[in-house]
Amino acid sequence: MPILELDRVTKSFGALKVADEISFAVEDGEALGIIGPNGAGKSTLFNLVTGNLGLDGGGIRFLGRDVTRLPPMRRCADGLGRTFQIPQPFGKLTVFENLLVAATFGSSCSEAEAAGRCADILVETGLAERANVPAGRLTLLERKRLELARALATDPKLLLLDEIAGGLTEGECLALVETIRTVHRRGVAIVWIEHVLHALNSVVGRLVVLDFGKVIGIGRPDVIMADPKVREIYLGIEV
Repeated sequence: MPILELDRVTKSFGALKVADEISFAVEDGEALGIIGPNGAGKSTLFNLVTGNLGLDGGGIRFLGRDVTRLPPMRRCADGLGRTFQIPQPFGKLTVFENLLVAATFGSSCSEAEAAGRCADILVETGLAERANVPAGRLTLLERKRLELARALATDPKLLLLDEIAGGLTEGECLALVETIRTVHRRGVAIVWIEHVLHALNSVVGRLVVLDFGKVIGIGRPDVIMADPKVREIYLGIEV
């Protein structure tokens, strides 16, 4: 059974249709990438999946249940985690305290269980040595790692990553990708929006291509990136 199913998901802002009957499924344990030019509707799609925006039409199923009308906190508690393009941690709280807030309010575990989970996540995301540092003093890479760690602290079964590699150097990007691989290897399903294609394609097994709110292709990364229509729309290459 797919962990996430989108069935003709539709959303408009006035005359602008930002999601045009989008349908696809994510299998349990899969890593799926979403690409498309700026303004294609990628982040809006995440907002629809998480419940931050309401649908105009269609439906969303998570873990086999219809979650179309459930609020964001309920979806998070059920196992839907997310990062944002621009990390906005609680700057005056320490790295560990940021994780503890996410674990306590984003899942149903006890405070003792939350503390133990956060300690493990600090190690997994490479932040153990920065646990007691205020989040406002972190580097960009460390803030990206903290954004990932906070999402993991909610104990997600499906993790939505929104351009988490953006703005990083090549070396920083490679380090973060290895952490994402580790998370995926332990069974967390991933849907990842990203413009850094070499990072994305080193993790995901399929790509979904969006353009003006419509799905224009789904398939293996090598097949998708060789498609003339995708190359013209996404890469700006005339075919």
